[in-house]
Amino acid sequence: MCGVDEAGRGPLAGPVFAAAVILDPAKPIEGLKDSKLLSASRREELAALILKNSTSYAIAYASVEEIDCLNILQATLLAMRRAVHALGMRPDEAWIDGQHCPDLPCLARAIVRGDRLHPVISAASILAKTARDAEMRRLHARFPQYGFDRHKGYPTPTHLALLERHGPSESHRRSFAPVRRLLEPR
Repeated sequence: MCGVDEAGRGPLAGPVFAAAVILDPAKPIEGLKDSKLLSASRREELAALILKNSTSYAIAYASVEEIDCLNILQATLLAMRRAVHALGMRPDEAWIDGQHCPDLPCLARAIVRGDRLHPVISAASILAKTARDAEMRRLHARFPQYGFDRHKGYPTPTHLALLERHGPSESHRRSFAPVRRLLEPR
C-alpha cells in the first residue's frame, strides 16, 4: 500500500508537487505526521529518513502551465498519478489525502485529513512539501524580487504587494485570480 499527498495547491506561483511512498514495516520512522504540523528543519530530517528507509517512493509535479491549462484540482491529480506511476513497484492500494482520487492502476481510497491519520500518507506529505519548498528556493534564486524563499508562493500580504509592484513572473499561475487581475487590461 502506498500513501499519496500533494503540496502547493493554494500558492499563486510554482508547480504543485505530489509524492507517493511505500513504507518498509521493518524500518519504522518515528514522528511522521502532517507536514504542516512540523518545523521546516524537522520536515527535512524526516524526509531524509523516508528517502533512506522506504521500500519505494517517488516525487512528481504538474507545472504552472499544466495548472493554468487543466485547473489546480486536475493538475494535482495529474501530479499524484505521475508519482504513483513512478514508484519502483506497483502498489495494491493507494491511500490519497483529501476528497479526490486520481485514476490509478490500483485500488484508490480518498481519506480526508489522511496526512494526520496515517503515517504512510504523512510520509508522502513530508516528501511533497520538502520537494516543493526546494523548488521555491530555486525559483527565488531566479526571481528574488518576489521573496519565494519566505512565503513559498502563498498569497501572503507581502507576496501580494510584491506581485502588484513587479507584475507576474513566468512562475506565477495566470489562472489564479490575484495574478489574472494584474494581467487584465485596465
